[in-house]
Amino acid sequence: MPVQMELSRIIISEINDQQVIYLKEVDGPRMFPILIGIFEATSIDRHVKQIATPRPLTHDLLVGAVQALGGELQDVVITELREHTYFAVLRVRREGELVEIDSRPSDAIAVAVTCDPPLPIYVNEDVLSDVLGNDERESGEENESEDEDADEE
Repeated sequence: MPVQMELSRIIISEINDQQVIYLKEVDGPRMFPILIGIFEATSIDRHVKQIATPRPLTHDLLVGAVQALGGELQDVVITELREHTYFAVLRVRREGELVEIDSRPSDAIAVAVTCDPPLPIYVNEDVLSDVLGNDERESGEENESEDEDADEE
């Protein structure tokens, strides 16, 4: 069963290629990082800080296209962690049907924060178990040995 999470932190580094976002459980203490690219990180940061741009950027374009085609963005689900790579889907409701669109988690989260109001973000329980270890550490601390290698691209 998916667990609702929220964007907790964004770390943008000017000297590293990988940026980090942290997702935290809405109704609990669990938290974990996802390494993302600079473009997705700056898009997420821009929307969180409500910084306007003169023209739509990629994630704005995607939200606008889905809406113009009669779809309603519903939520984001991080579905899997395989070989240090996260997988996600954007879920869109169109004409009563739920359509799942394969996405990198960084892009899906960027789309989620682009929407007004922001879309809910869910993570499958299996992913949380994998990333936090089988003991389901409730402290919210990340497993550094896994996190150093984790990325989603």
